[in-house]
Amino acid sequence: MKSAVYVAKGHFEVAEGRRLNPGTGEVTVKVGFVGLCGTDLHVYHGHMDHRVCPPGIIGHEMSGVVEAIGDEVEGFAPGEKVVVRPLDYCGKCPACLAGHSHICHNLKFMGVDTTGALQSYWTVKARTLHKLPNGIDLRRGALVEPLAVACHDVARARVATGDKVVVLGGGPIGQLIALVARAKGADVLVSEPAAVRREYSAKAGLASFDPASGDLTAHVMDWTNGKGADVVFEVAGVQATVSTMTDIAAVRGRICVVAIHSSKPQVDLFRFFWRELELVGARVYEAVDFDDAIELIANGEVDVDALITQVLPIEQVQHAFETLDSPDPGMKTLLECNH
Repeated sequence: MKSAVYVAKGHFEVAEGRRLNPGTGEVTVKVGFVGLCGTDLHVYHGHMDHRVCPPGIIGHEMSGVVEAIGDEVEGFAPGEKVVVRPLDYCGKCPACLAGHSHICHNLKFMGVDTTGALQSYWTVKARTLHKLPNGIDLRRGALVEPLAVACHDVARARVATGDKVVVLGGGPIGQLIALVARAKGADVLVSEPAAVRREYSAKAGLASFDPASGDLTAHVMDWTNGKGADVVFEVAGVQATVSTMTDIAAVRGRICVVAIHSSKPQVDLFRFFWRELELVGARVYEAVDFDDAIELIANGEVDVDALITQVLPIEQVQHAFETLDSPDPGMKTLLECNH
């Protein structure tokens, strides 16, 4: 039983873990793969110590196989492939009672606020599980969670067939948003300064633009015949893209803020008034977004294999995070927790 333990800023250790038997309403999952993301990098930088309370086990992009089930669990059996929707909600607050448990007032994000998936076995509430069909292997399954983020973002922005969509930021989530938007019938442009990420867009058949090479606003206006983008996704989380998002949006365009901003950016509210723009936030996902993500992978509409840069054993967790923190982090690193 191995576990990758976040000990302190910039430091992980591999230790012998402790397998917990499932209680009432719980399931123990034998973890297959865990993906690393920007939130995990924030943990690595020490920015979330107040939530993780080191030493702690993080990780939330995962896939695995049901190992054991507790009392009063129905619909799951040992040997079934699953993913975990890592949201532990209270069920009693105003948001939960309104049907928005994914943004519960007392939400615990599993893998940050509570113990996560970077271990051989993970015991979780059965209500967090989604089954994987036979056609999705565990490597692809580990990409369901970030793809569900993209599904939620695209749904919040009401992307429709024929929309001109600009994604500001071509990291893993930005690329997945672009792929989901294309699957919805939109025409998509990804703005991203990093050449390696633009290369990924090109391989995926997505148009891209280097904002360092010219005027993105002029490019978008030319691309849309002067109209502007019907939908803009702000995924980079910097002032430059916040400024750009209002410049490139069409009359009554929709802007979806996906990135987490550590400080309050300046927003051109006059542009919102002048063009009757809409601004929506998108945080995590709902159960339906996981179902949609699984279906997109199963049907081959979104190729997540190409997003996987490397797969490493859990014992190389420190190296994995050092790579993620380097100038060339690749797209998506997976850690194999049982090998």
